[in-house]
Amino acid sequence: MERHNNAFDRTAGARSLAVAGQCGRWPLLRSGIRVPLPQLTEYGELPLGVHPAPLHEVLDRFGVGSDQRKALALRLMRVYRVAQASGHLARFVIFGSFVTGKIDPNDVDVFLLMADTFDVSRLSGDAALLFAHAAAQAHFGASVFWLRRLAAWPDEPRAIEFWQVKRGGGRKGIVEVMPREAS
Repeated sequence: MERHNNAFDRTAGARSLAVAGQCGRWPLLRSGIRVPLPQLTEYGELPLGVHPAPLHEVLDRFGVGSDQRKALALRLMRVYRVAQASGHLARFVIFGSFVTGKIDPNDVDVFLLMADTFDVSRLSGDAALLFAHAAAQAHFGASVFWLRRLAAWPDEPRAIEFWQVKRGGGRKGIVEVMPREAS
């Protein structure tokens, strides 16, 4: 198993975590308890699971450090805005090296679960490019995968959890961006 340099997690990521915690910006769970993203494992990955967090927490935690991380954070914000502007975004999941301790992740990997009423043929401009995988990679610098909710039926959680699988085998944690009103 590949180990990542955890310097990111112990320095910039930890500082950002402390600042965000002081602001009281953690996701509010149904129980009323606010929970931040967990610390990375010894392998530089999130613990197994789907970890809910508002976008600002993801950016505070993983969009700092190297110039590459900062550039990817800007790409991620853009992808999120375009997906949300479609009016059909149901769930937004971030996986891959961006949500690890890797100093210079290659790109941003996202999975979008869209409402059943979503019609990609009605899109134009950036939105149309976002939902065409190769075009999204070229235009946004992001690897974007998506499904309509009906395609995930009858087990939507399993469709989300699928993205925990690592290329070389095994599984790691991923992040689901929570909408502003839920944070």
